Amino acid sequence: MQDDKKIDILSMTYDELSSALVEMGEKSFRTKQIFKWLHGRNAVSFSQMSDISADLRNRLDERFYIQDLKIVRKLSSKKDDTIKYLFELRDGEHIETVSMVYHHGNSICVSTQVGCKMGCTFCASTIAGYRRDLTVSEIVGQIYAAERESGRHADSIVLMGIGEPMDNFDNVVSFLKVLSDERGRGQSLRHVSVSTCGIVPRIRELADMKLGITLSVSLHSAVDTRRSEIMPVNRRYDIHELIKACRDYTDKTGRRISFEYAVIRGVNDSDDDAKALHSLLSGMICHINLIPVNPIKERTYRSDRSGVNVFAKKLSDMGLNVTVRRTLGADIDAACGQLRRKYEI
Repeated sequence: MQDDKKIDILSMTYDELSSALVEMGEKSFRTKQIFKWLHGRNAVSFSQMSDISADLRNRLDERFYIQDLKIVRKLSSKKDDTIKYLFELRDGEHIETVSMVYHHGNSICVSTQVGCKMGCTFCASTIAGYRRDLTVSEIVGQIYAAERESGRHADSIVLMGIGEPMDNFDNVVSFLKVLSDERGRGQSLRHVSVSTCGIVPRIRELADMKLGITLSVSLHSAVDTRRSEIMPVNRRYDIHELIKACRDYTDKTGRRISFEYAVIRGVNDSDDDAKALHSLLSGMICHINLIPVNPIKERTYRSDRSGVNVFAKKLSDMGLNVTVRRTLGADIDAACGQLRRKYEI
């Protein structure tokens, strides 16, 4: 069987894999063995599956392939333990993944698309444009490849790399099911954060699923007209519609939402901006995560740590729950999209 005709086994949920094995004439208990090898032991070849017969391993190899992402660049920070990977996919496209170390454990930030179509003006990921969605195996494969290379197990997963997760909704939901399946990796979804720029219908769908994830919403301005300028998605789902969906999300799930806010000097860091944030989010179960904006050569947006801290104090004095994100990997362009852009130019 030609390699391009093989089935992507790492993208299969447990039930999908079970059905495929039954079609091959195998007993259903084989599913548990194989699924554990794939998602519990990070196997990259069927030959590693030592508790199944050589005949079955050969037949699996004829029918399926195991996604194994190729590392084409690796950057290690000299300032902290951050590692940034540029992976090459089977079709030659490239995505980025970042492995980080915090006091509470190790974290991996993964991409969900090749490029992005959302058009946020401060983000490097959107400049090269959108190519395609990532498959389940290409999302989960970033975690497994980074763990194998670094030797660091990821305690938490963040879907905040290249792409808009809610624009690849079905694959992201399947990824969450595969990731959390106790018969494989068994990752607690309470330690998984899914980011969105504000695709309201998908937020509502996610609320109904009650998966237990942390929803992270890229806000970046509480003023409707200004948010539309820097985030085109706001022209489709305005800030009031977005916040209504977010409040409904917390009501349905009981989970606190994290609002990401890239502080841009002279654009969204004034006293009026702070007051608008307070008015918008007051009384809501939420947390505001302030981020010094990452400078990219195609944009003039800038910020500095002292200015971000001043803005944080304004919000805190108003009673809002706010922190300033610790900057990791600044010396290796760890913000999403930058390494891919430099590599492909």
